Amino acid sequence: MDIPLTENDLDESGVITPQMVVKGVDIPMKAVVCFFAEVIESIAGKGKARVLSVLRSEHGEHPVYEVERGGERLAVFHPGVGAPLAALFLEEAIALGCSEFVAVGGAGALTDDLGMGHVMVVDSAVRDEGTSFHYLPPGRVVDADPDGVALLQQVLTEAGIDHVTGRSWTTDALYRETRSRVSRRVDEGCLTVDMEASAFCAVAKYRGVHFAQLLYAGDSLAADWEHRGWTKAGTVREQLFWLAADACVRFAPVRG
Repeated sequence: MDIPLTENDLDESGVITPQMVVKGVDIPMKAVVCFFAEVIESIAGKGKARVLSVLRSEHGEHPVYEVERGGERLAVFHPGVGAPLAALFLEEAIALGCSEFVAVGGAGALTDDLGMGHVMVVDSAVRDEGTSFHYLPPGRVVDADPDGVALLQQVLTEAGIDHVTGRSWTTDALYRETRSRVSRRVDEGCLTVDMEASAFCAVAKYRGVHFAQLLYAGDSLAADWEHRGWTKAGTVREQLFWLAADACVRFAPVRG
């Protein structure tokens, strides 16, 4: 089938580039991409973060903060929700000067094994979204940066955090996660479902930056949908943010 997503123009620059929209600032090379708005707001509200820049979209501003962890400066920002916006903000963070990223967020559990709060290191993602096809040749799966996967595994193990490493299913269509599609994704090894992971990996590969992601199991699609109060798991979310920060501090710089 001939569809626009299979067109090959990966060697061409976009008419609009991130550098046209944002300008480089004095920013840490290492950044935590955090989906937990309340955690970011809490840190900023305690005076532990200062604004370095602002990423903008039609629904508002996403500040890029600076925090300190282990004596090192880190950038922190919320990437929005969904592959298109998250990829756009990742692009702009790269244009600002960041080159090592650790993302932390929640995802739907596809198996009964993942109780609410169980942590997963993303080692690959099924590309059931559109954004990644503008950064990589057509394909079903994108693999995560193995160095980033190993780093997150090490940090979680040292902290005594029970975790798994596995594949996530990235989709654009929250309300089209059908039972048959869930079953097919489980059959190909997916443990969770999210809306950004495959696009993040694709942008990072295309731009030549380091990227790693950890997710915690939130709601469950293993049988009938269960919310499980996953968005209220404040303690889990803050703990994971700081673990992501610890990993980010230890990310080896990109060698140009």
